[in-house]
Order: sequence, then structure tokens, then C-alpha cells
Amino acid sequence: MAITERQKQMVMDSFKKVEPISEVAADIFYTKLFHYDPSLKTLFKSDMKSQGKKLMAALKLAVNTLNNLDALVPVLQKMAIKHVEYGVKVEDYTPVGNALINTLEEGLGAEFTPELKAAWVDTYKVMANVMRQAAYPNFKPDTFKNSKRYHH
Repeated sequence: MAITERQKQMVMDSFKKVEPISEVAADIFYTKLFHYDPSLKTLFKSDMKSQGKKLMAALKLAVNTLNNLDALVPVLQKMAIKHVEYGVKVEDYTPVGNALINTLEEGLGAEFTPELKAAWVDTYKVMANVMRQAAYPNFKPDTFKNSKRYHH
């Protein structure tokens, strides 16, 4: 799966609208994440306000580097390995992706068109696959099926 130039631009443009409300967006994200999978709360040792800032900084870096995937991939790989140390499992990327997409949908409202949603979904899938392949050597994107159940 690849991200088109148009999708990259759409993701970058839409993220500029999220940045001014990043604190609220982070709160929405974690509320949704913990609704989908309450067990993930145990992974977070610091206060959620500082965790939200880290999340938004990481997202900003990833989004702003979409046009330079050669630079982005090693950053994602390093981040993934760090997340394994925190206890993140391969299946945890699913509720994270769902929380991200639903946060964007809530935050951007009518501007979150089906085309923009598809751009974000594709972008997240590419980034999550890079991260999972770095952190879990046996991960195969084409055959991975998440068997865990989530609240929706």
C-alpha cells in the first residue's frame, strides 16, 4: 500500500486545522482509545496532559515528514521499538488507529470527507505497518488478523 501525493497533501493540510486544538484533540483521542480498549490505560505512566503533548508532537513530526519517507521510516521504526519497551503489543495498533480516525472525524466535522478519511486511513496503515514490522519481526501486514475484540 502506498500513499498518493494527493493523500499526503490532504493529510498535511487537515492536520494544520487540528494543531490549534491539539490539547482538545489529544483528550478526545485518549478518551476514545480507552473506550475501545480500557486495558491500554495501564501502559501510560505519566500524566495524560504531557502524554497528549507527546502524541501531538509525534503526529506533527510524522505528518510534516510525509514528503520525505526516507527520513520518516527510521523515526517510526525507532518509535515502535520504544513502544515495545512500554508494553505495546502488535494488536494495540488497531484501537490506536480507530481512535485517531474518530478523533479527526469529531474534530474536523463536515470537513472530514470520505476522501479525507481514506487519506488518513491509508496514511495510518502505512505508518502502523512500518512500526509493527520494526517492532515485531514475525509481523506480516498481508496476513495479520487482529483477533482482539474492542468496544465501539
